[in-house]
Amino acid sequence: MPWKAGNVEEAEAGAEEVGAEEVGPEEYGGEESGTEESGPEESDPEEPGAEEEMEAGQPRPVLRSVNSCEPSQVIFCNRSPRVVLPVWLNFDGHLWLFRDAGTYDGLLVNQTELFVPSLNVDGQPIFANITLPVYTLKERCLQVVRSLVKPENYRRLDIVRSLYEDLEDHPNVRKDLERLTQEHIENQRLEGETEDFN
Repeated sequence: MPWKAGNVEEAEAGAEEVGAEEVGPEEYGGEESGTEESGPEESDPEEPGAEEEMEAGQPRPVLRSVNSCEPSQVIFCNRSPRVVLPVWLNFDGHLWLFRDAGTYDGLLVNQTELFVPSLNVDGQPIFANITLPVYTLKERCLQVVRSLVKPENYRRLDIVRSLYEDLEDHPNVRKDLERLTQEHIENQRLEGETEDFN
């Protein structure tokens, strides 16, 4: 069952709470499930830090989909061998992230990290295919070691000291959201510079 993250704190709290109820792809028989998303987008004036940013004269860019009241039928299809945890981000939009339900490793949806629904064309549903990314060799090795060694025993391993810190730096929805937001801000800044140049 997906969980909804109204803000970063809720996203992290939800990520820590999930795990008691896992449903594997074999229980779904590899079938696809449908979901409808719709609703007006509302801004949250009580967002933390929003007052300081408004005082500075520049609103903070946030991750959000395009404002729309049009329903969008989406079929999420798990094409990975992992049990998937869908995370609905409610940053004035209907954005979705997908994570491994057991490890919180990031997964891709339609070859990107973030799913932004679009309008249905000719009444056809949108397919959101969830797949494994190509992890770096280092990240994949860290995943395997994390699955085999308890966190309290990481520092007993005979490995380079920097790898202890890498092992202890578990995947985290909050960090991913912060990184995606920074990328979004940087992209907006570059677009603004390009428009100013033209």
